[in-house]
Amino acid sequence: MTTLTRFVPFRSPLADVAVLQNRLNAIFSDFARPEGEQESLAMGNFIPAVDVYEDAHQLVLKLEVPGIKQEDLDVRLENQTLTVKGERKFEKDEKEENFHRIERRYGTFTRTFTLPQTVDSEALKASYEHGVLTLTLPKKEAAKPKQIKVEINSGASAMQPKQVEGKTA
Repeated sequence: MTTLTRFVPFRSPLADVAVLQNRLNAIFSDFARPEGEQESLAMGNFIPAVDVYEDAHQLVLKLEVPGIKQEDLDVRLENQTLTVKGERKFEKDEKEENFHRIERRYGTFTRTFTLPQTVDSEALKASYEHGVLTLTLPKKEAAKPKQIKVEINSGASAMQPKQVEGKTA
């Protein structure tokens, strides 16, 4: 049987490493679980997926944190280090033994990002909508690209003869 792997030409190799690390962490946490708890995944820590992108004006981080209340999220910025902590709590309305399968991860997480010096960390904005935490950091004015208008002297005016009192010189 052949496995097809989708090729994404502009994907960062670091993204592949993060996916691999998440999978390995899940495997080892499942392996370390006592024999009677093979199907119980309720309280394992999880690492929310994050997209980081940048344009000429800002750096944006989007973290997938569905099921986490806004008050259970903690965003801190200190010395160009952005830390996002949160907790997805297991719903206590239903008893764990009533579940046939629990695949969603619950518990706490911490994600830490080192920010470039080009962003204005004092102007950090955070929004939370539809289970996505969006952190926006505008770039400092000195880091924004500037367009300089270049005037090109084609030399055509230098080649034209001068007009002197209606006569061509």
